[in-house]
Amino acid sequence: MKVHRSLYAGLVAFAVALLFSHARSTPYDNYVLFANAVLHGRFWIDWPGPYIDAVLWHGHRYIVNDPLPGFLMIPFVALFGTAANQTLLAVGLCGITIGAAWELCERLGVSGRTTFWLCAFYLTGTDLLWASMLGDVWFVAQTSAVCFMTLALTELAGKNRPWLVVLLYAGAIASRFTAVMALPAIVYLIANGGLGAQSRAQFVRGTQLRRVLLQTAAILIPAALLWVGYNFARWGVPWDRGHTIFFHEDAIGARIGEPFSFANLPYQLWSFFVQAPDFSSRWPWIRPTFSGVALTWTSPALVLAFFARRPRYQVVTMWVAAFLTAGPSFLYYVNGYAQYGMRHTLDFIAFLFVLMILAARERFALWAEALVTYSCIAGLYGVWYWNVFVRPGN
Repeated sequence: MKVHRSLYAGLVAFAVALLFSHARSTPYDNYVLFANAVLHGRFWIDWPGPYIDAVLWHGHRYIVNDPLPGFLMIPFVALFGTAANQTLLAVGLCGITIGAAWELCERLGVSGRTTFWLCAFYLTGTDLLWASMLGDVWFVAQTSAVCFMTLALTELAGKNRPWLVVLLYAGAIASRFTAVMALPAIVYLIANGGLGAQSRAQFVRGTQLRRVLLQTAAILIPAALLWVGYNFARWGVPWDRGHTIFFHEDAIGARIGEPFSFANLPYQLWSFFVQAPDFSSRWPWIRPTFSGVALTWTSPALVLAFFARRPRYQVVTMWVAAFLTAGPSFLYYVNGYAQYGMRHTLDFIAFLFVLMILAARERFALWAEALVTYSCIAGLYGVWYWNVFVRPGN
Protein backbone atom coordinates (compact mmCIF):
# COMPACT_ATOMS: atom_id res chain seq x y z
CA MET A 1 0.00 0.00 0.00
CA LYS A 2 1.36 3.40 -0.98
CA VAL A 3 1.78 5.77 1.95
CA HIS A 4 0.97 9.37 1.13
CA ARG A 5 3.67 11.98 1.64
CA SER A 6 1.33 14.03 3.85
CA LEU A 7 1.46 11.19 6.40
CA TYR A 8 5.26 11.36 6.47
CA ALA A 9 5.07 15.14 6.87
CA GLY A 10 2.68 14.78 9.80
CA LEU A 11 4.86 12.16 11.49
CA VAL A 12 7.97 14.34 11.11
CA ALA A 13 6.14 17.34 12.56
CA PHE A 14 4.88 15.20 15.44
CA ALA A 15 8.42 13.98 16.15
CA VAL A 16 9.85 17.52 16.02
CA ALA A 17 7.18 18.89 18.36
CA LEU A 18 7.61 15.94 20.74
CA LEU A 19 11.38 16.43 20.79
CA PHE A 20 11.14 20.09 21.70
CA SER A 21 8.35 19.46 24.21
CA HIS A 22 10.50 17.04 26.21
CA ALA A 23 7.12 15.31 26.76
CA ARG A 24 6.61 17.82 29.56
CA SER A 25 3.38 17.80 31.53
CA THR A 26 2.29 21.41 31.63
CA PRO A 27 1.27 22.89 35.00
CA TYR A 28 -1.39 24.88 33.13
CA ASP A 29 -3.56 21.84 32.49
CA ASN A 30 -7.11 23.20 32.72
CA TYR A 31 -8.25 20.79 30.02
CA VAL A 32 -7.19 17.81 32.13
CA LEU A 33 -9.23 19.23 35.00
CA PHE A 34 -12.14 19.91 32.65
CA ALA A 35 -12.10 16.36 31.27
CA ASN A 36 -12.00 15.04 34.83
CA ALA A 37 -14.97 17.23 35.73
CA VAL A 38 -17.00 16.00 32.73
CA LEU A 39 -16.27 12.41 33.72
CA HIS A 40 -17.78 13.31 37.10
CA GLY A 41 -20.89 14.83 35.53
CA ARG A 42 -20.15 18.55 35.89
CA PHE A 43 -18.56 21.47 34.04
CA TRP A 44 -16.92 23.29 36.95
CA ILE A 45 -13.35 22.28 37.76
CA ASP A 46 -11.25 21.92 40.85
CA TRP A 47 -9.46 25.26 41.19
CA PRO A 48 -5.91 24.93 39.82
CA GLY A 49 -4.66 28.10 41.50
CA PRO A 50 -4.12 31.67 40.23
CA TYR A 51 -2.91 32.71 36.79
CA ILE A 52 -4.63 29.92 34.92
CA ASP A 53 -7.88 31.53 33.71
CA ALA A 54 -10.39 29.69 35.89
CA VAL A 55 -13.10 32.20 36.77
CA LEU A 56 -15.20 32.14 39.93
CA TRP A 57 -18.93 31.99 39.23
CA HIS A 58 -21.61 31.16 41.81
CA GLY A 59 -19.14 29.41 44.06
CA HIS A 60 -17.43 27.26 41.39
CA ARG A 61 -14.46 27.63 39.03
CA TYR A 62 -14.96 27.36 35.27
CA ILE A 63 -12.47 27.31 32.42
CA VAL A 64 -12.52 30.35 30.15
CA ASN A 65 -11.03 28.63 27.10
CA ASP A 66 -13.28 26.87 24.61
CA PRO A 67 -14.07 23.23 25.37
CA LEU A 68 -13.09 20.92 22.49
CA PRO A 69 -9.51 20.15 23.65
CA GLY A 70 -11.02 19.21 27.01
CA PHE A 71 -13.39 16.75 25.38
CA LEU A 72 -10.47 15.33 23.38
CA MET A 73 -8.67 14.75 26.69
CA ILE A 74 -11.48 12.64 28.14
CA PRO A 75 -10.16 9.22 26.94
CA PHE A 76 -6.71 10.00 28.35
CA VAL A 77 -8.06 11.25 31.66
CA ALA A 78 -10.28 8.17 31.87
CA LEU A 79 -7.12 6.06 31.60
CA PHE A 80 -4.59 8.11 33.56
CA GLY A 81 -6.67 10.40 35.73
CA THR A 82 -5.41 13.93 36.37
CA ALA A 83 -1.87 12.71 35.61
CA ALA A 84 -2.79 12.68 31.89
CA ASN A 85 -0.36 14.72 29.78
CA GLN A 86 -2.13 17.61 28.03
CA THR A 87 1.01 18.54 26.08
CA LEU A 88 0.91 15.26 24.17
CA LEU A 89 -2.50 16.25 22.81
CA ALA A 90 -1.01 19.51 21.52
CA VAL A 91 1.90 17.63 19.94
CA GLY A 92 -0.46 15.20 18.21
CA LEU A 93 -2.66 18.02 16.88
CA CYS A 94 0.48 19.76 15.59
CA GLY A 95 1.43 16.67 13.60
CA ILE A 96 -2.06 16.39 12.12
CA THR A 97 -1.94 20.07 11.18
CA ILE A 98 1.25 19.73 9.14
CA GLY A 99 0.05 16.53 7.51
CA ALA A 100 -3.12 18.35 6.44
CA ALA A 101 -1.10 21.38 5.32
CA TRP A 102 1.04 19.17 3.06
CA GLU A 103 -2.08 17.63 1.55
CA LEU A 104 -3.60 21.10 1.10
CA CYS A 105 -0.53 22.26 -0.82
CA GLU A 106 -0.68 19.24 -3.12
CA ARG A 107 -4.40 19.63 -3.75
CA LEU A 108 -3.85 23.26 -4.70
CA GLY A 109 -1.18 22.31 -7.22
CA VAL A 110 2.05 23.36 -5.51
CA SER A 111 5.27 21.53 -6.38
CA GLY A 112 6.86 19.18 -3.88
CA ARG A 113 9.81 21.51 -3.29
CA THR A 114 7.59 24.52 -2.62
CA THR A 115 5.32 22.40 -0.42
CA PHE A 116 8.33 21.60 1.76
CA TRP A 117 9.17 25.30 2.12
CA LEU A 118 5.60 26.26 2.97
CA CYS A 119 5.07 23.46 5.50
CA ALA A 120 8.41 24.22 7.16
CA PHE A 121 7.18 27.78 7.58
CA TYR A 122 3.80 26.67 8.90
CA LEU A 123 5.47 24.55 11.57
CA THR A 124 8.47 26.62 12.66
CA GLY A 125 7.97 30.08 11.11
CA THR A 126 4.75 30.65 13.04
CA ASP A 127 3.83 30.10 16.69
CA LEU A 128 2.50 26.60 15.94
CA LEU A 129 5.56 24.66 17.13
CA TRP A 130 6.13 26.97 20.09
CA ALA A 131 2.52 26.66 21.29
CA SER A 132 2.41 22.90 20.72
CA MET A 133 5.63 22.07 22.54
CA LEU A 134 4.41 23.90 25.67
CA GLY A 135 0.85 22.53 25.69
CA ASP A 136 -0.52 25.12 28.13
CA VAL A 137 -4.28 25.53 28.25
CA TRP A 138 -4.23 28.67 26.09
CA PHE A 139 -1.79 27.23 23.58
CA VAL A 140 -3.35 23.81 23.03
CA ALA A 141 -6.63 25.60 22.30
CA GLN A 142 -4.95 27.52 19.50
CA THR A 143 -3.13 24.46 18.17
CA SER A 144 -6.49 22.69 18.07
CA ALA A 145 -8.09 25.61 16.22
CA VAL A 146 -5.31 25.67 13.62
CA CYS A 147 -5.57 21.90 13.20
CA PHE A 148 -9.32 21.78 12.56
CA MET A 149 -9.31 24.90 10.38
CA THR A 150 -6.51 23.45 8.23
CA LEU A 151 -8.42 20.17 7.93
CA ALA A 152 -11.56 22.06 6.88
CA LEU A 153 -9.65 23.99 4.22
CA THR A 154 -8.05 20.76 2.99
CA GLU A 155 -11.50 19.23 2.54
CA LEU A 156 -12.59 22.42 0.71
CA ALA A 157 -9.67 21.83 -1.66
CA GLY A 158 -10.69 18.21 -2.19
CA LYS A 159 -14.11 16.59 -2.31
CA ASN A 160 -15.72 19.62 -0.63
CA ARG A 161 -18.33 17.56 1.20
CA PRO A 162 -20.40 20.23 2.98
CA TRP A 163 -21.15 18.14 6.08
CA LEU A 164 -17.47 17.31 6.60
CA VAL A 165 -16.22 20.84 5.94
CA VAL A 166 -18.68 22.24 8.48
CA LEU A 167 -17.96 19.50 11.03
CA LEU A 168 -14.22 20.24 10.89
CA TYR A 169 -14.88 23.97 10.93
CA ALA A 170 -17.10 23.51 14.00
CA GLY A 171 -14.09 21.84 15.64
CA ALA A 172 -12.09 25.02 15.06
CA ILE A 173 -14.89 27.13 16.57
CA ALA A 174 -15.14 24.84 19.59
CA SER A 175 -11.40 25.33 20.12
CA ARG A 176 -11.24 29.11 19.57
CA PHE A 177 -14.64 30.75 19.21
CA THR A 178 -13.18 33.63 17.18
CA ALA A 179 -13.25 31.19 14.24
CA VAL A 180 -17.02 31.70 14.03
CA MET A 181 -16.33 35.06 12.39
CA ALA A 182 -15.27 33.25 9.20
CA LEU A 183 -18.64 31.50 8.79
CA PRO A 184 -19.83 33.60 5.80
CA ALA A 185 -16.57 32.90 3.93
CA ILE A 186 -16.70 29.16 4.66
CA VAL A 187 -20.32 28.81 3.50
CA TYR A 188 -19.58 30.91 0.41
CA LEU A 189 -16.69 28.63 -0.54
CA ILE A 190 -18.75 25.49 0.01
CA ALA A 191 -21.43 26.83 -2.32
CA ASN A 192 -18.81 27.83 -4.92
CA GLY A 193 -17.19 24.44 -5.28
CA GLY A 194 -14.57 24.88 -2.56
CA LEU A 195 -10.91 25.65 -3.21
CA GLY A 196 -10.61 23.61 -6.39
CA ALA A 197 -8.85 24.68 -9.55
CA GLN A 198 -11.77 26.63 -11.07
CA SER A 199 -10.76 30.11 -12.18
CA ARG A 200 -13.98 31.84 -11.22
CA ALA A 201 -16.87 31.45 -8.80
CA GLN A 202 -19.46 28.90 -9.88
CA PHE A 203 -22.26 29.36 -7.38
CA VAL A 204 -24.46 26.29 -7.22
CA ARG A 205 -28.21 26.66 -7.74
CA GLY A 206 -31.47 24.79 -7.54
CA THR A 207 -31.41 21.26 -6.16
CA GLN A 208 -27.64 21.27 -5.65
CA LEU A 209 -27.81 24.48 -3.61
CA ARG A 210 -30.56 23.05 -1.44
CA ARG A 211 -28.44 19.95 -0.83
CA VAL A 212 -25.44 22.07 0.17
CA LEU A 213 -27.50 24.23 2.52
CA LEU A 214 -29.21 21.18 4.04
CA GLN A 215 -25.90 19.45 4.78
CA THR A 216 -24.47 22.66 6.18
CA ALA A 217 -27.47 23.26 8.41
CA ALA A 218 -27.48 19.61 9.54
CA ILE A 219 -24.14 20.21 11.28
CA LEU A 220 -24.38 23.90 12.17
CA ILE A 221 -27.76 23.80 13.92
CA PRO A 222 -26.96 20.91 16.32
CA ALA A 223 -23.52 22.44 16.97
CA ALA A 224 -25.12 25.81 17.79
CA LEU A 225 -27.66 24.15 20.09
CA LEU A 226 -24.89 22.29 21.92
CA TRP A 227 -23.00 25.57 22.32
CA VAL A 228 -26.07 27.34 23.70
CA GLY A 229 -26.75 24.46 26.08
CA TYR A 230 -23.15 24.47 27.27
CA ASN A 231 -23.36 28.19 28.05
CA PHE A 232 -26.69 27.82 29.84
CA ALA A 233 -25.19 25.07 31.98
CA ARG A 234 -22.33 27.35 33.03
CA TRP A 235 -23.57 30.93 32.98
CA GLY A 236 -27.35 30.68 32.70
CA VAL A 237 -27.38 32.60 29.39
CA PRO A 238 -27.10 31.39 25.77
CA TRP A 239 -23.82 33.20 25.09
CA ASP A 240 -20.34 32.76 26.55
CA ARG A 241 -19.80 35.15 29.46
CA GLY A 242 -16.47 33.63 30.48
CA HIS A 243 -14.13 36.22 28.98
CA THR A 244 -16.19 39.11 30.34
CA ILE A 245 -16.20 37.59 33.84
CA PHE A 246 -12.46 37.04 33.59
CA PHE A 247 -11.97 40.64 32.42
CA HIS A 248 -13.80 41.82 35.54
CA GLU A 249 -11.70 39.56 37.79
CA ASP A 250 -8.35 40.16 36.08
CA ALA A 251 -5.92 42.55 37.78
CA ILE A 252 -5.24 44.29 34.44
CA GLY A 253 -8.90 44.24 33.40
CA ALA A 254 -11.69 46.40 34.82
CA ARG A 255 -14.59 45.94 37.20
CA ILE A 256 -17.08 47.05 34.56
CA GLY A 257 -17.29 47.07 30.76
CA GLU A 258 -16.31 44.56 28.10
CA PRO A 259 -12.90 43.09 27.15
CA PHE A 260 -13.39 44.03 23.49
CA SER A 261 -13.09 47.69 22.54
CA PHE A 262 -11.83 49.85 19.67
CA ALA A 263 -9.79 51.67 22.30
CA ASN A 264 -7.51 48.61 22.35
CA LEU A 265 -6.79 48.78 18.61
CA PRO A 266 -3.63 51.01 18.74
CA TYR A 267 -2.07 48.73 21.35
CA GLN A 268 -2.85 45.64 19.29
CA LEU A 269 -1.51 47.18 16.07
CA TRP A 270 1.73 47.99 17.89
CA SER A 271 1.86 44.43 19.28
CA PHE A 272 1.27 42.72 15.94
CA PHE A 273 3.46 44.92 13.73
CA VAL A 274 5.93 46.99 15.78
CA GLN A 275 6.94 45.37 19.10
CA ALA A 276 10.59 44.31 18.86
CA PRO A 277 12.70 42.07 21.09
CA ASP A 278 15.18 43.51 23.54
CA PHE A 279 18.86 43.50 22.63
CA SER A 280 21.66 42.98 25.12
CA SER A 281 25.44 42.99 25.14
CA ARG A 282 25.30 39.78 27.21
CA TRP A 283 24.31 36.26 26.20
CA PRO A 284 21.80 35.67 24.79
CA TRP A 285 22.04 38.89 22.85
CA ILE A 286 18.43 38.79 21.63
CA ARG A 287 15.86 38.60 24.40
CA PRO A 288 12.20 38.29 23.34
CA THR A 289 9.96 40.42 25.52
CA PHE A 290 7.51 38.51 27.69
CA SER A 291 4.59 40.28 26.02
CA GLY A 292 5.60 38.96 22.61
CA VAL A 293 7.39 40.00 19.43
CA ALA A 294 5.67 41.47 16.39
CA LEU A 295 5.11 39.44 13.23
CA THR A 296 7.40 41.87 11.44
CA TRP A 297 10.35 40.32 13.25
CA THR A 298 9.21 36.71 13.68
CA SER A 299 7.17 35.79 10.58
CA PRO A 300 7.97 38.20 7.72
CA ALA A 301 7.33 35.42 5.18
CA LEU A 302 3.62 36.13 5.70
CA VAL A 303 4.11 38.99 3.26
CA LEU A 304 3.95 36.33 0.54
CA ALA A 305 0.17 36.22 1.12
CA PHE A 306 -0.11 39.69 -0.44
CA PHE A 307 1.15 38.31 -3.76
CA ALA A 308 -1.80 35.90 -4.19
CA ARG A 309 -3.76 36.92 -7.29
CA ARG A 310 -5.75 33.97 -8.66
CA PRO A 311 -8.41 32.67 -8.52
CA ARG A 312 -9.60 36.12 -7.56
CA TYR A 313 -12.73 35.03 -5.69
CA GLN A 314 -10.67 32.62 -3.55
CA VAL A 315 -8.10 35.30 -2.77
CA VAL A 316 -10.80 37.78 -1.76
CA THR A 317 -12.64 35.17 0.31
CA MET A 318 -9.49 34.16 2.18
CA TRP A 319 -8.69 37.79 2.98
CA VAL A 320 -12.24 38.36 4.19
CA ALA A 321 -12.01 35.25 6.40
CA ALA A 322 -8.65 36.37 7.79
CA PHE A 323 -9.81 39.91 8.58
CA LEU A 324 -13.07 38.78 10.16
CA THR A 325 -11.36 36.16 12.32
CA ALA A 326 -8.57 38.54 13.34
CA GLY A 327 -11.07 41.22 14.35
CA PRO A 328 -11.68 40.08 17.96
CA SER A 329 -7.93 39.75 18.63
CA PHE A 330 -7.30 43.31 17.46
CA LEU A 331 -10.01 44.60 19.83
CA TYR A 332 -9.12 42.50 22.89
CA TYR A 333 -7.66 44.12 26.00
CA VAL A 334 -4.51 41.95 26.05
CA ASN A 335 -2.32 40.74 23.19
CA GLY A 336 -1.87 37.18 24.46
CA TYR A 337 1.02 37.95 26.80
CA ALA A 338 3.45 35.36 28.20
CA GLN A 339 4.27 34.42 24.63
CA TYR A 340 6.85 34.31 21.88
CA GLY A 341 5.80 35.99 18.67
CA MET A 342 2.11 36.89 18.52
CA ARG A 343 0.13 33.75 19.28
CA HIS A 344 -3.30 35.19 18.48
CA THR A 345 -2.20 35.05 14.85
CA LEU A 346 -2.86 31.30 15.06
CA ASP A 347 -6.58 32.12 15.05
CA PHE A 348 -6.40 33.19 11.40
CA ILE A 349 -3.06 31.82 10.17
CA ALA A 350 -4.74 29.04 8.15
CA PHE A 351 -6.33 31.58 5.81
CA LEU A 352 -3.03 33.38 5.32
CA PHE A 353 -1.41 30.01 4.61
CA VAL A 354 -3.87 29.37 1.77
CA LEU A 355 -3.02 32.79 0.35
CA MET A 356 0.68 31.92 0.54
CA ILE A 357 -0.04 28.69 -1.35
CA LEU A 358 -1.95 30.55 -4.05
CA ALA A 359 0.92 33.02 -4.39
CA ALA A 360 3.59 30.29 -4.42
CA ARG A 361 1.68 28.38 -7.07
CA GLU A 362 2.36 31.27 -9.43
CA ARG A 363 5.99 31.79 -8.43
CA PHE A 364 8.14 30.98 -5.40
CA ALA A 365 11.07 33.33 -5.79
CA LEU A 366 14.43 33.34 -4.06
CA TRP A 367 13.36 36.22 -1.83
CA ALA A 368 10.43 34.10 -0.64
CA GLU A 369 12.80 31.27 0.28
CA ALA A 370 14.96 33.79 2.15
CA LEU A 371 12.00 35.12 4.15
CA VAL A 372 10.82 31.59 4.96
CA THR A 373 14.33 30.68 6.10
CA TYR A 374 14.54 33.75 8.33
CA SER A 375 11.05 33.08 9.77
CA CYS A 376 11.95 29.47 10.57
CA ILE A 377 15.18 30.53 12.29
CA ALA A 378 13.31 33.17 14.28
CA GLY A 379 10.66 30.63 15.29
CA LEU A 380 13.19 28.02 16.35
CA TYR A 381 15.05 30.68 18.32
CA GLY A 382 11.87 31.37 20.26
CA VAL A 383 11.39 27.66 20.94
CA TRP A 384 14.98 27.37 22.15
CA TYR A 385 14.78 30.54 24.26
CA TRP A 386 11.65 29.44 26.09
CA ASN A 387 13.01 25.96 26.72
CA VAL A 388 16.29 27.30 28.10
CA PHE A 389 15.41 30.58 29.83
CA VAL A 390 11.67 30.67 30.49
CA ARG A 391 10.60 27.08 31.09
CA PRO A 392 13.79 25.10 31.73
CA GLY A 393 13.23 21.59 33.01
CA ASN A 394 9.46 21.89 32.62
